[in-house]
Order: sequence, then C-alpha cells, then structure tokens
Amino acid sequence: MPVPWFLLSLALGRNPVVLSLERVVGPQDTARCSPGLSCHLWDGDVLCLPGSLVSAPGPVLVPTRLQTELVLRCHEETDCDLCVRVAVHLAVQGYWEDPEDEEKFRRAADPELEEPRNASLQAHIVLSFQAYPTAHCVLLEVQVPAALVQPGQSVGSVVFDCFEAALGAEVQIWSYTQPRYQKELNLTQQLPALPWLNVSADGEDVRLVLDVSEEQRFGLSLYWNQVQGPIKPWWHSNLTGPQTITLNHTDLVPCLCIQVWPLEPDSVRTSICPFREDPRAHRNLWRAARLQLLPPLEWRLDAPCSLPAEATLCWQPLDGGPCLSLVPPLPRENVTVNKVLEFPLLKGHPNVCVQVSTWEKLQLQECLWADSLGPRKDDMLLVETRGPQDNSSLCALEPSGCTPLLSRASTRAARLGEQLLQDVQSGQCLQLWDNDLGALWACPMDKYIHQRWALVWLACLLLAAVLFLLLLLKMSRVKGWLRLLKENIRAGAAARSRAALLLYSADDASFERLVGALASALCQLPLRVAVDLWSRRDLSAQGALAWFHAQRRQTLQEGGVVVLLFSPGAVALCREWLQDATSAPRAHDPHDAFAASLSCVLPDFLQGRAPGRYVGAYFDKLLPADAVPALFRSVPVFSLPSQLPDFLGTLQGSAAPRPRRLAERAEQVSRALQPALESCFRPPGAPGTGRGMGPEAGDRT
Repeated sequence: MPVPWFLLSLALGRNPVVLSLERVVGPQDTARCSPGLSCHLWDGDVLCLPGSLVSAPGPVLVPTRLQTELVLRCHEETDCDLCVRVAVHLAVQGYWEDPEDEEKFRRAADPELEEPRNASLQAHIVLSFQAYPTAHCVLLEVQVPAALVQPGQSVGSVVFDCFEAALGAEVQIWSYTQPRYQKELNLTQQLPALPWLNVSADGEDVRLVLDVSEEQRFGLSLYWNQVQGPIKPWWHSNLTGPQTITLNHTDLVPCLCIQVWPLEPDSVRTSICPFREDPRAHRNLWRAARLQLLPPLEWRLDAPCSLPAEATLCWQPLDGGPCLSLVPPLPRENVTVNKVLEFPLLKGHPNVCVQVSTWEKLQLQECLWADSLGPRKDDMLLVETRGPQDNSSLCALEPSGCTPLLSRASTRAARLGEQLLQDVQSGQCLQLWDNDLGALWACPMDKYIHQRWALVWLACLLLAAVLFLLLLLKMSRVKGWLRLLKENIRAGAAARSRAALLLYSADDASFERLVGALASALCQLPLRVAVDLWSRRDLSAQGALAWFHAQRRQTLQEGGVVVLLFSPGAVALCREWLQDATSAPRAHDPHDAFAASLSCVLPDFLQGRAPGRYVGAYFDKLLPADAVPALFRSVPVFSLPSQLPDFLGTLQGSAAPRPRRLAERAEQVSRALQPALESCFRPPGAPGTGRGMGPEAGDRT
C-alpha cells in the first residue's frame, strides 16, 4: 500500500532540502547512463546468483562504487512511495593478454577506416536489493565505446530508478557482473523511520513508546533477525492506540528487531534493529549461548543471534591446566550457530574439548564427551608432522609446548620418548586424526605409572620380609606381640567400619519407621550408615540432590556400598523414569533423596558401573520378588528378613565375621525389625501408626 504523503512528511522532517525530494512519475523502473555510454534495463527480475569468481580474458567493465539517493515514486499528487535510486560507477579493469588482440580492437574502432566497426566493451551489471521482507535483482546491460577503454580508468556511471522500500527499513544493495570478475560491492543504508516509534531507556530496562491516535489499530512484532537462517519471531500482538511496552534488559540481544505496521490491507511495515551496538545486548547474547557436544563426533552452538566467534579443538590434560590448542584438525573459522557441525576426527576421546572464542577472550569451552566416553584419561597426545619424501617427526603436546620424543628435555614425554615411539609403531596408541600433513595419537600412560608403583611395592615387601625375620629372632616376645596386634586389628576394624548409604522411597510413616529400625540395627554390626531420616537439617540446607551427591561420593571413596531399598513407591518411581525418560519428572517431596538420586543412579546401572557399588533389598511381605525392575538385578538383591545373613555379609564385605557369628547378628537384626514390620500391616488409624519416629527421627549426622 502506498505511504500517505503526510506520513512521509512526518518521517522525513521539515527540512526544506529533505522535503524537496525528486519525484519519479510512473510505476516502471528505468535506467540511464552518463554521456558516451549506452545502457539497457532488462525486463523483469533476474536470479540473484553471483556465481564463482572467474579470470578476466582482457579488459572488462566492473562496478567500483555504489551511491544511493532517496526519491519519491508518485502515482498521484499526494500518493507517493519512498524509493531508493542507485548509481553504479564503472571502470575498466585488466589488460589484453595478447597485444594483437588489443591492436584488432583498436583498428575496429578506427574512424578513418572505409568501413569502421562499432567496437565497444560490453558488461552485464546486476543490482541486488534486499529490504525485509522483500528482495529482488535487476540486470543492466552497459556498453562503452572503444575510445573510452583505458585500463584502470573510470568510464562513467549508470543510474537505476528505483527500488521501493518502507519507512525505517534497513536496505542492503549488492552489485556485481555476470560473469563475476571481482568481489561484489555492497552497501547498507537505514531509511528514515516513523516518528511515533521511539525506543528509550528506563533504568536497566528499555521502553518502546508508540505514539498514535486512540483509534489507530496496529501490529507489533519483536523478532530475531538472524543472518544465518530464517527470521525467528519472538513476540507478536495486535494493539490499539498509544502504547508503552517495557522490555527487560536481560531480553536484549543484538539481532532483536521491532516491526510496526497499521492493521490495513497491504500495509507497509516499518522495522528497526536498535540494539546492534548495545553492550548489554552483546553480554546477554553470550550468556544465552549454549555449546553442545553431540556424540560421537558432532557439536552445535545454540544462540538467538549470529556470533562473531571462532571455534577450535583443544586437549585437556588429566592434571588440569590450560586446554592445549589442536590447530590441525579444526582450523579457526567463523562459527555457524544453530547448526550441527562435524569434527574431522577419526575417533572421539574424553580429553578432546571444543573452545569458542572472540578476538578478546575465550567465551565457551565444553568437554561433554566424558558422558559417553568416560572420565578424562592420563593419555599423552603425540603430534605427527609429515614432510616430503615420507619424512615424519613426532612430538608430545605438553603445557610447555610440543616436545620432540627423542630429546634431552626434562619433561615426562622426553624421559619416555623411546617407549612412546614403540607404542605408536606397535599400534598401542589411538589415532584421532590423519591426513597428508600429519596425524594425532593418544597414547596411554597408565602402564608406566604402574611400573613405577610396582617397584615401590617390591621395596615395601622386601622391607616387610626383613622385619619379619628380625621378629622371629625374638620368639619370646612373638606371642605378646601377636596378642597386641590382634587387639589393634579389632580396634582398627571397629574404627574403620564400612560405610553404607541407604536410599528408600518414603511411601508412608510406617515404612519410614521400618527403614529407621533397619538403619539403627545395621549400626550395631558395626556399619557406618547414612540415611536421609537422620539428616533432615542437611537436606533442608543443601537440597536432596546435593545431599545425595555428597553422601554417594564419600561412601564410594571410602569403599562403601549404596543400598537401594525397594518398596511399591520406589518401584513406581523407577518405572516412571525408565518408561518416560524424556519427559520432565513429576514434583516430589523436597526431602525425598530417592527420587532426587534416580538421575544419577540409573546411568550407573545403564552403563554397567553398578556391580560392586550397589546392593538391592526388599521386605518379604511388602513387595513380591518379581516386582524389582530387571535393570537393578545386575547387582545382588536380597529379600528381608529371610536373606538377612547373606545381606549382612555382602554389606560388611571382607570384614564379615564367620557364618555362625553372622547368623547371630542376622537374628538380632530380625528381632529389631519385627515391631516395625508388624506396624506396616496394621489397619489405618490403629494405635502405633502415627508418623512420629521417636528419638531416631532427629538429625544424627
């Protein structure tokens, strides 16, 4: 729809120079050129395909500069559209490769010949125009007489009338030749905006003020104008009358644009992108960016806008320190956001990470392959460089640089240089990357560390043997020493009792009493038992997930065991996670450590890390044997109290007593559990079914 004249007047201001814009009458596009040149505008749009660069066969006509001017295309006296006139300045580029070709060209244009030819230099100039949401291209044919053809000299210009655009739009113009002999010219221009759209600061936030009449209905859209990929709408609404809209400063990003238009058929839309240079918007963009490493060898950078950043691979040593850059596999290049990209590696490795950085600093780094490839390894990365005639050299990537294997440096790689070279030749190293220029190898260092510890253990054994011989020489004191040693072992065993972390689902108050009774009985074995019933204060302060992580880490580091106590509620939670792992889990009691721990317990079972760390158990009368999910049967699962001896023996591990003593302890635990078991089967409201837990319900950790 043509823009009414009074809106153009408001937008362009009252400056007489601005208001006296030249008017172009008629809807047809036209082209004209400077004296001495001839030009022709081809009918219709052409495809906007620049094509590849080609070498010029001789002197060619190329665009050298773009110049724009605002004009009005009027259909009636007061019915005009804003239009962009484009002038393309041209010059001759290149030289004749063969002097004879130049001589023929000159003779063809010689006016003294009896039949002179109309020799000229011809070019097809493409003008590409883009102003959201429209874009189109036109083709101009230009001819230059041979007399004006001087390499390196300007020959004039061609003017195109004109490209229509909306008020406030940002227009981009490109110009190039077909075929293309040089990089295309480009020009970006911001057209005047309507005065009733104003963007202002409101403290930390931003206000959009739309000053229109109360009856005026208009549409307002906020969108992310992404260079890479389609425009992504963010918010849209149809409004009436003057409006003030507040944007939170955390929502600002450089590509956030505002579009306004009257709710009328074929209305002109006004767009502005006011936050491109806003420092807050650039900080928010990096906060919103997310770097994801997708197994096995893919990665993606998610962000609402394009990022002026580069990506590289790096090697993260096991002992920490800076991530060492791997330039050969992933050369520095601009990052394409919201697109899955592949790493040019043969195989993945948990020590390989990706870095995203700007020219100022490192912004993002992720090493997420550890989720699928395990924790980082103590491997040495070797860089093989290949030269001509099959010459190659190997160096080890270390914080001090790339150390040649066969050198006299004092680094670990130099000391083990010959062994590492043999590992590469014998195929014991993993090849991560390979091409004509070189290769990357990851060589395990565990065996060299084991060799060093083997010598230490051998020395300790020899020392122990000498001490034993000395003791045998004093037989009169051996019995007393053995008696003292036995007492110390018993005292040490009591002090070093095995740790057990008890996880359960709090189905009801009676079941919690049963769990409390079991935990109290296990403490008499002796076992160091951790259960959330005794840690309510820590659960409230840390949260269930943090408390479970801390207890699980401490228990496993001390060689303890995690006990999964299954009940109907626990089985239901496990099945919920197993059957619908992609959906968000439902809300649970904030003190329920079992529900919080499933996100970490299930991966241990799925990845085969559970045996030796976990033990399962359930009560005979509360749960049938086949109700325990099959996934958890990769570890021992005991029925209580019928299998108490085996259960207690597994919990105590190597410190378990003899079978007779173990049976006595099982009988003690069974008697302690009996009252709590009976209370689980009392009818609701019967005496003794309250929720109180007695003294054991308090904070005992």
